[in-house]
Amino acid sequence: MIVPRVFVLGAGRAGRGLALAFQRAGVPLVGLHGRRSAPEWVVPVTAGPVPAAMRMADVVLIAVRDAQLDEAIREVLDAGPAAGAVVLQASGGTEPGAYRVARAQGIPCGSFHPLLPLADPNLAAERLQGAYVGIDGEPAARTAAARLAGALGAHILEIPPGHRALYHAGAVIASNFVGVLLVLASQTMQAAGVPPDASRGATRALLLAAAENLRTDDAAHALTGPVVRGDVHTVRAHLQALSAHPEIAEVYRTLTRRAVALARAGSTPGETLDAIEALL
Repeated sequence: MIVPRVFVLGAGRAGRGLALAFQRAGVPLVGLHGRRSAPEWVVPVTAGPVPAAMRMADVVLIAVRDAQLDEAIREVLDAGPAAGAVVLQASGGTEPGAYRVARAQGIPCGSFHPLLPLADPNLAAERLQGAYVGIDGEPAARTAAARLAGALGAHILEIPPGHRALYHAGAVIASNFVGVLLVLASQTMQAAGVPPDASRGATRALLLAAAENLRTDDAAHALTGPVVRGDVHTVRAHLQALSAHPEIAEVYRTLTRRAVALARAGSTPGETLDAIEALL
């Protein structure tokens, strides 16, 4: 498999993480370009006008915020990509309007969207192995994206045409809301009088252990707690305690309904789950 030469435009956490992952995977990296230069970083970052090195790339990967995508694409087009090069975006939320201009110039465009929270650039290479990358676009763009994903040890997922926003919402629920749930759980314990440090430590340990269970089991079989045990009394007590915290209670009710649906696939008696649903 021929691995494309890559130029990364955007040197935030995602851009740096991907550039470093490419470098460590042996993918030819011809440049990492951002708003501020950082020649001392492990992958040197250039700044200013798009450098001539971009014209050596088979793939220009744009890793900027959604609001900056169109401007970044126009910068790439003004700099003149190499003949046959493709342009990929690392964001999965929107289809850039400027892609129409690029396609009118015969430049294949698409997505290379890592389904991974790239919070620490130094860990990206390790965490991309076995992760998923959402891809779409013209055939040449999808082929290039798939080859890059393969070089990183990642799987590919075809983004369904016409449903990008719904696909991206699913990714956001899986990645962003885990941290939100952690804070919510900690705040709930603190409302009960547990000291902040202890509540944060305890809920973090719980969340990480629950996530670890999902490495080897599906959600239905990994489910624990009062719902799967059919413990109507405990769910009732939770709802009574949360009545003074309506926002937390709303989240609890919504997620408990989903837990009931998962538990119905197991051995929990249906009449017990019916009783829990009635409480909700």
